[in-house]
Amino acid sequence: VQLQASGGGLVQSGGSLRLSCAASGINFAVNTVHWYRQAPGKQRELVAAISSAGSTDYGRFVKGRFTISRDNAKNTVYLQMNSLNPEDTAVYYCNCNRLVPFQAYWGQGTQVTVSS
Repeated sequence: VQLQASGGGLVQSGGSLRLSCAASGINFAVNTVHWYRQAPGKQRELVAAISSAGSTDYGRFVKGRFTISRDNAKNTVYLQMNSLNPEDTAVYYCNCNRLVPFQAYWGQGTQVTVSS
């Protein structure tokens, strides 16, 4: 199983980025996929999640700025991030957990840097 995250970069405050997480060896359509982030000196926190049924959940700090979506044909999950601010600077990781038996899979992380 491999999760490949991409799409990070440097953007000015107020800008947008779209992150992608492409999977092989696991079917995103039947699993919940998460985006987490970790800023220097801070704990990893949940950014967004999308279930197999398509329901979504977001961290409180998102406040309507981000949208998580899934393309089943491409086995890829996206995170559209708008109205970025410097507090969004972090390494963003995608995650998917196989439940039986339990195994957590993580992408390699993609750096998002928002300049003021």
